[in-house]
Amino acid sequence: MKKFFTGLLCGIFNGLLGAGGGVVAVLSLRKFLGVDAHKSHATAVAIILPLTIVSAVIYLGGINIDIATAAWVTAGGVIGGVIGAKLLKKISANLLHKIFGGIMIFAAIRVMLS
Repeated sequence: MKKFFTGLLCGIFNGLLGAGGGVVAVLSLRKFLGVDAHKSHATAVAIILPLTIVSAVIYLGGINIDIATAAWVTAGGVIGGVIGAKLLKKISANLLHKIFGGIMIFAAIRVMLS
């Protein structure tokens, strides 16, 4: 049941904010479901893909999406995703936690200041 509620929470954050589902997934997989660091990050990507597709389809129906911007950002994101996946295999769990935590702190500060 914890797995289902983790997915529910990820879906809510992803659909509501357009982001954040992956953060919830990584944290939940690590802390509540006991998945190791590398697997939690990789699994979060697999979880977010279908959630993002569903959210995008809903957004396309009612919210004006800048398709040209989305296409360019997606192209860069695909390349970045390949690089990130290769780097994930090469860094320690400790460094991965520090990078993730640093990005979360930076994102929180940016949101609070905007």
